[in-house]
Amino acid sequence: MLSLYKQAVKMEFFQTCNGIPVHISDSGKGSKVFLFLHGYLESLYIWDDLIKYLPKDIRAISLDVPGHGLSGTDKNINSMSFCADVLKDLLIKLEIKERVVVVGHSMGGYIALEAIKRYPDLFDALVLMHSAPFADNEEKKNDRDREIGLIQQNKLMQIVKLAIPKMFAPGNLARLEDKIIEIEETAQIHDHEGIIASIKGMKMREDYCNVLASSPIPVILFQGRYDNYMPVERIEEIAGLFPAMHIIIMENSGHASFIEEPELAAEKLQKIDWLYNV
Repeated sequence: MLSLYKQAVKMEFFQTCNGIPVHISDSGKGSKVFLFLHGYLESLYIWDDLIKYLPKDIRAISLDVPGHGLSGTDKNINSMSFCADVLKDLLIKLEIKERVVVVGHSMGGYIALEAIKRYPDLFDALVLMHSAPFADNEEKKNDRDREIGLIQQNKLMQIVKLAIPKMFAPGNLARLEDKIIEIEETAQIHDHEGIIASIKGMKMREDYCNVLASSPIPVILFQGRYDNYMPVERIEEIAGLFPAMHIIIMENSGHASFIEEPELAAEKLQKIDWLYNV
């Protein structure tokens, strides 16, 4: 049975994309390409638990998105358009000719939506992991400004210590304590300038409802029953706006079902025929 799954071996390397160095992980082989985009304060390693349960015929590519991990950053703002151009350049540099399935967690979903808007011919399907198409309201924008102020006071790790545990359902905190510590420790490599530029990018992003409404590709949304950042009530709103979207509720997860229930999340992905038939 283990032969059905990916092996632990993967390639990690750097490639200059849209003018910045980008840290990339690539399984290198597979008839179908999945491109994984992590969320705010995370890194490419956030996907490891999910990827190991995917079949070997899927080529899994993940990256530290601009401003995070070991990747570079725009000095002023990691706008969604800047990040989308990084993705386009990355696919060119890796000589990927076929359309890819883009999987975005939270902030990574915003980047994916912008990429689909700008370069629809590059993508086969969109998987939003605990992400939404709405722009920040004024309250959220004010929250982001306050967070920038805290980071400028060298308090990034205090933000991390509050934000990362909140990603998980209360019932999973004890079981995933080591994973939470691992994510928090990895966050120490984030550059303050890059994180601030990413916050500015999220604050200034547009509303992507029109992108979803007119999307030429299938869209799937994973939602956790106990998501502290994206309540289930918001999903009901999204479902009403986009009836063609396929929504999967992960009953034992918070904001990170691909970590909280990785085998089940991978199974759900594999059972969706359109990932292979579009």
